[in-house]
Formats: sequence, C-alpha cells, structure tokens
Amino acid sequence: MCPTDLCCHGECHCSPSAPRGDRLMLRALGLGAAALAFAGVALPVLPTTPFVLLSAWAFARSSPRLEAWLRNHPRLGPPLRAWEKRRAIPPGAKAVAAVSLPVSGLLVHASGAGLPATVAAGLVLVCVGGWILTRPS
Repeated sequence: MCPTDLCCHGECHCSPSAPRGDRLMLRALGLGAAALAFAGVALPVLPTTPFVLLSAWAFARSSPRLEAWLRNHPRLGPPLRAWEKRRAIPPGAKAVAAVSLPVSGLLVHASGAGLPATVAAGLVLVCVGGWILTRPS
C-alpha cells in the first residue's frame, strides 16, 4: 500500500511504471528543476514555484524518495503544498511576476524585435500575468 502523503495529487506513484531510462531522465529533470527552484529562493527574478511543481511532477513519476524529500523540505515544500491544496501562489511570487512580466515586455521591445514579435510577446505576458494574479494567495 502506498502512503498518499508521499504521492502527487493523491495519485500513487510509489512503484514507478516508466521504463528505467525514462525514470532516469525524469529524475534528472526533477533534480535540475529543484536546483533552479533553490536558485529562485536566492534570486528574486527567478521563480521558485514553477520549478518546484515541475520537480514534484518528475519525482512523482520516477522516485518516491525524492518526491517525499521535496514535499518535506522546509523551504520548497510549503509552496508545493499550497499549490496542491488551493492552487495558491505566494504573494511574494505574485509581486515579482507583477514587476518582472512588464519588464520582460520592455526588454523584448528594446531588443529590436519587430512589431509582430513585440505584440505577440506582450499578449502572452499579459495573459500569464492575469492568470498569476487571479490565483489565490
């Protein structure tokens, strides 16, 4: 029997069914995403939560031990649990997004991208920002 508190979204992945090569790739993806999440803790322009979610997804399919480590981690576990319980994004992450998304749009424009690329990037950034800001905190 699989302890549900170790599994992603209540799905049991304690016996990963993916082939060994796939599990190794998923584990590497999870470790890379966790490393970026740790960097996001220290760097205000790098988001933490999306990398934690990616890491949890990969670990749930490749390593129950690493998934449990991530869920119980004192810094990375709380945003993961908040997202899974309430689909919540921390207020600090929302504030960073509210500042960095418009700055990203200005950087696209300043880089000399043509009008179609600038408009397309702007639309994507507005949609992403709207989605982020409408999530619970």
